[in-house]
Amino acid sequence: MKTSWRTASLVVSAAAVLTLTTACGQDTPPPASSQNVGASAVPGDLGGIDTGADAGASTGPDGGTGELAVATNAKLGKVVTDELGLTLYRFDQDTAEPPKSNCDGSCAETWPPVLADDAAAGEGIDESLLGEVVRADGTKQLTVDGWPAYHYVKDVNAGDVKGQGVGGKWFALTPEGKKAQEVGEQPGLSTRKDPELGEIVVDKDGRTVYRFMKDEAWPKPVSACTGACLEKWPAVAPVDINDTKGIKKKNYMTFTRPDNKAEQQTIGCWPIYTFAGDKAAGDTNGQGVGGTWYAVRPNGEPVGAPEK
Repeated sequence: MKTSWRTASLVVSAAAVLTLTTACGQDTPPPASSQNVGASAVPGDLGGIDTGADAGASTGPDGGTGELAVATNAKLGKVVTDELGLTLYRFDQDTAEPPKSNCDGSCAETWPPVLADDAAAGEGIDESLLGEVVRADGTKQLTVDGWPAYHYVKDVNAGDVKGQGVGGKWFALTPEGKKAQEVGEQPGLSTRKDPELGEIVVDKDGRTVYRFMKDEAWPKPVSACTGACLEKWPAVAPVDINDTKGIKKKNYMTFTRPDNKAEQQTIGCWPIYTFAGDKAAGDTNGQGVGGTWYAVRPNGEPVGAPEK
């Protein structure tokens, strides 16, 4: 597959158009997402970009997109790129169920739609999340978990994320089809939908939070992870309940570790940790390690742990 036309078209376009504390007790867990195809165009406020009626997907002689990849951005974590390393974006005024693009005309000149033709899932991309939507001009646009994908004309070098947050409506795509978030934007603890694990808890840096099955919660929290264990599984420090999103408030408390006198956060009274083996936001390398470590639901339940 040739790729020179795509590089050239983006550069040319860029020249044209110069981000509680309570007593311990117990509760219950939650679920996961979908996809389809359709198309239309509606004008509206596109973050300072007007829409027109004639322009459609940006195409070239070979009409191809190539192999998608996952890149790790220092501020955004994992984002999807094309074979040239150019970031893919999604638009808040589009819809995913059913897939529908609302970026046409001059909008599509600034945000060229990524063509579905020839698109392939590279390492780190779940092929089942890739799809397509037929645009108003008949071209087929790539979708990721139902969301139409775009480039941004001001991204001319691999790794550029200049489109992040433009107009408060454009965001880099994560491999799960979600909006990439800057690290500082996230609360101390929140949740995210993992394509395999469902809704799990993450810290302010987007790192997965885990539970250790040898710990205790009743009648009070007790951590069985000490010494060298804590180097691999750092304890989550206290996070104010007002600095959380989606976390169950009941039995959200802290306790003092007897080994180092440090305070550790719990969810559902269970001590929580991160994993040193998770190198980037979105990693779940600690899931199931040793049959004793599992990601955490918003109520503190372990994801995928065997029934006792």
